[in-house]
Amino acid sequence: MAEAPGEGTLARSPDFIKLIDMASESVGGKILFATDDFFAPAENLIKSDSPRFKEHEYTEFGRWMDGWETRRKRVPGHDWCVIKLGIQGVIRGFDVDISHFTGGYAPRISIQAAHVEEGKDPQMPQRGERTGAAATPEELAAVAELKSNDWDYLVPMTEVDPGKLASGHNYFFVNSQQRWTHVRLNIFPDGGIARLRVYGIGQKDWTATDPKEPLDLVAIAFGGACVGFSNAHFGHPNKMIGVGPPKSVADGWETARRLDRPPILENDKNGILLVSCWEWAVFRLAHPGVVTQIEIDTKYFKGNSPDSCKLDGCVLTMHEEEVMIREKWALPGHRWKQLLPATKLSPNESHTFQSLTLHLQDVITHARLSIKPDGGVGRLRLRGFPNSICLLRPREKPAMRLSVKAGFRSNL
Repeated sequence: MAEAPGEGTLARSPDFIKLIDMASESVGGKILFATDDFFAPAENLIKSDSPRFKEHEYTEFGRWMDGWETRRKRVPGHDWCVIKLGIQGVIRGFDVDISHFTGGYAPRISIQAAHVEEGKDPQMPQRGERTGAAATPEELAAVAELKSNDWDYLVPMTEVDPGKLASGHNYFFVNSQQRWTHVRLNIFPDGGIARLRVYGIGQKDWTATDPKEPLDLVAIAFGGACVGFSNAHFGHPNKMIGVGPPKSVADGWETARRLDRPPILENDKNGILLVSCWEWAVFRLAHPGVVTQIEIDTKYFKGNSPDSCKLDGCVLTMHEEEVMIREKWALPGHRWKQLLPATKLSPNESHTFQSLTLHLQDVITHARLSIKPDGGVGRLRLRGFPNSICLLRPREKPAMRLSVKAGFRSNL
């Protein structure tokens, strides 16, 4: 039985938009079905870029629109589509964006979701070119196997706020800890939606992993998340733990130039800048574990990569993490264990380092990447082995040395 989620609530610029869009085509999101794609196909909903508008461009079916737009309905019912998420996990909120749909947006929407077990998806016909088309009897029969009418409502039927011409964001909070794989967007009765963003946190089934195969323990797709940073002027640190390689300089963490740099820069004997200032970002691992290999990718950061970096790890309970967030990560130095000492970086290059982890008992729950003095990093990968560790209550004694086990529980 699914949890009863709280009712969707409109908001403006909520924090959840810093999370990953689990439906985006850039992470493998896919449109499985749409009742109608007459003016513009549902695939536009999950584009990773912002919607555009071409004032004087038309197709043979009507005005060109960058979104999903159905014909004016003249039969009973309403339009809807089904999206298979590229990243499975916990949904924290939605953005129903109707930018540029001034006279044709869908006046009401609702959103449902389901967890469909791996391999239980019906065999859906290939959608192909959809503009001007409606769902075929074969598609309707195939999607009926999902029984999406019965899926849980994360957003009940709600009126859409048209907002401004180029900024029609409608944000909805979600109060549910369920793991979801599919969503169904309903529009009432017809109309257009530019983009649907499904923001959340990835969640991996750790019990199904090979205990001998190292995994990226900080990946956002598995549940890793940035929980603090010193500066994110040009890009949030969560982008560093995104899916796949970086796509551009915008797809990474980048800080402003520090104003406390020395007027004239000098190097030490190892070629590292002699500056005392560091920028940093702290991550909660997707699963506690032992980090054995570190990858830091500065691709696309050609004139703005950091001079050097270092990486530290620690073990924190959830309560301790909450305290650290409030205290801006003023964690005593002795709590951090060094995984990578200060190390020179090169621009536009992928760097791989071996962790200083000496024992397979060196479990961490959080990692802190520090860069000197400032700059940008496209990707951070912390490969290693997950390990069970109790985080349900504050530590009263120093952390015990734990050994890696082949089997472990995924629910901490």
